[in-house]
Amino acid sequence: MSLRRILAMMHKEVIQIWRDPRSLLIIFAMPIVQLVIVGYGVNLDIKHIPLCVYDRDATQTSQDLLKHFQATDYFTIVHVAENYHDVIRQIDRGACTVAVVVPPQFSEELHSRGQAPVQALLDASDNNTASIGMGYALSIIQAYSQDIQIEWQQRHGLPPVTPNVTFQPHTWFNEDLESMANIVPGVVAMVMAVVGAFLTSLTMAREWERGTMEQLIATPVRKLEIQIGKLVPYFVIGMMDTALCAGAGVWWFRVPFRGSWTVLFACSALFLIGVLSLGYFFSVTAKSQLGASQLALLVTLLPAFLLSGFIFPIDQMPVFVQWITRILPARYYVSILRSIFLKGTPVRMLAGDIIALGIIAVVLIIMATRAFQKRLE
Repeated sequence: MSLRRILAMMHKEVIQIWRDPRSLLIIFAMPIVQLVIVGYGVNLDIKHIPLCVYDRDATQTSQDLLKHFQATDYFTIVHVAENYHDVIRQIDRGACTVAVVVPPQFSEELHSRGQAPVQALLDASDNNTASIGMGYALSIIQAYSQDIQIEWQQRHGLPPVTPNVTFQPHTWFNEDLESMANIVPGVVAMVMAVVGAFLTSLTMAREWERGTMEQLIATPVRKLEIQIGKLVPYFVIGMMDTALCAGAGVWWFRVPFRGSWTVLFACSALFLIGVLSLGYFFSVTAKSQLGASQLALLVTLLPAFLLSGFIFPIDQMPVFVQWITRILPARYYVSILRSIFLKGTPVRMLAGDIIALGIIAVVLIIMATRAFQKRLE
């Protein structure tokens, strides 16, 4: 293996990248665009759920209950209904997801019996929002009920009843329970997978389409030297994009970073080697830029978005899908990124994911190396 020949291939590829405006656009624009769109567009924090209220009691007590809903960020009162038909119409129109109906004699029953029902109607066409909204409404009513109970006991000269079991949650790693802290590390993995595989999928296919493959085959450059010379410039670009996305996540999106930058870049390098080899494999086998780029996007974008644990928890997927995710490098990279960003996990505790990522990278390197034969077919 000759370092001189490898450097010559690298120089050739750098010139090719610089002369191709599409490659430059993908290199510099795609990471930022994806980070901004997904970072701001994908938000799993459900707040300001549209709420309709129908107060049939119209007393100070019922209004106090509805003010508890108004005081939280989880609900936004968008309509005050005058009758049941109005409530149903608002739900049918999609104007509100949750409707709270306070029955007549609510205040009277609450003060005389110490309890009173409150009806909640939910639009379950979006079952996730409906179930979360039901949980929010239940917690608000329970808090209001506890306040009323304490007030009733004080009014009757009774000592407050202390519950036998108290729930004291302590959130770790993502103290504010913000989805942004989980999303941004996943976006970094998705950007690296798509950009890395997409760019390298054009390298060898471009040579075939432009008729320069015959000249390349006629040179004394070995196929491994061609592969290294083709991939190293994109590896450097990929590491620059990793630094750009990770830096934007920490300083722009305010995602906490508690781990080691050295471990982050080492694991990113391992992941990039795998996806670059995958893109090179597609470029060699497809022999057309369009076909290779479509394969690269299909194999990297959808799995990185849907099957890596970026959006959907892997342990909630069907068992056979969980087995499929075991061969996806994005699965392990997303897990590593979240552990480094949010937990500051030491490298010895990441060994399982790093080893799996390394095995996949080696397999993809072998596939890419064997796919290219230095001869005309």
